[in-house]
Amino acid sequence: MKMTNEEYTRFVKERSPKSKLGGNMLRAFISGGIICCAGQAFVYMYSAMDFPQKQASTAASVTLVFISVLLTALGIYEKLAKFGGAGTLVPITGFANSVAAPALEYKSEGYITGMAVKLFSIAGPVLVFGISASVIYGIILAVFG
Repeated sequence: MKMTNEEYTRFVKERSPKSKLGGNMLRAFISGGIICCAGQAFVYMYSAMDFPQKQASTAASVTLVFISVLLTALGIYEKLAKFGGAGTLVPITGFANSVAAPALEYKSEGYITGMAVKLFSIAGPVLVFGISASVIYGIILAVFG
């Protein structure tokens, strides 16, 4: 079957799925916003319990990690991620999920050969490039700071 470029373009447009970009961005914005608001609410809660600001922030981070790992273990985080997409990758909760999910998945293969080996299979590249970037930025700051 021979087609002109215009016919091919029309053919592709007719059969291509419609973009869900707007809806995906809205769901990511809402889910990420809810996670961030929850984190801020924990900071306020710990501050109201007379924690110093730095300790309140740390406690809020630990709480978010705990909730993220708990929801991952219960199979709820995956459902939230399917709805919220990139919004659930808010750094602390997304990172906790990326470490907990492989650990839970491979624990049946043993603690050493399963869980320990696969623990950072998703989060490993993030750690490598994050740490590398921070070292480079630190060197630049030390030289030009």
